[in-house]
Amino acid sequence: MLTVVTGGSASGKSEFAESLVVAAENKNRLYIATMQVYDKEGEKRVARHRAMRAQKGFDTLECPTGLAQAEIPEGCLALLECMSNLCANECFGEIGFEGVEERIMQGVERLCRIAKDVVIVTNEVFGDGVDYPELTEKYLAVLAEINRRIAAKADFVYEVVCGIPIKWKGEEK
Repeated sequence: MLTVVTGGSASGKSEFAESLVVAAENKNRLYIATMQVYDKEGEKRVARHRAMRAQKGFDTLECPTGLAQAEIPEGCLALLECMSNLCANECFGEIGFEGVEERIMQGVERLCRIAKDVVIVTNEVFGDGVDYPELTEKYLAVLAEINRRIAAKADFVYEVVCGIPIKWKGEEK
């Protein structure tokens, strides 16, 4: 089963996504962390996030790029946090924009085959009406296409607004 959780910055989407995972019967929980750490501030942020998850039973896999090659335990419940970071890391990383959508989607498809359930968090960054530099616009277009593709595959799609989850796709079990 694939669930997508989207929302704006500080909307509560991560907290909601974690609550979905924690409420599930599957106790084999994998947190796929995609943040690329560049400095002490990033290290502090990662440490704070790990501490917040410590009592929730997650194993953590650091995966800023290369999702298609990640070591995913068979049958786990995987929370990928977040697609926006993964996409940025891939777009602006060593390989760059060439084939980035397919690289990421291959990783998502592989993750969905190996894990029993997958929750993917992504950001809603398209409604601010700001004109961005060309390279940023290119990244946003890639992220938008990936978000559309994973939402099309998903069993459930939620948008979190002001801490309130709104279900856009999926029927309760």
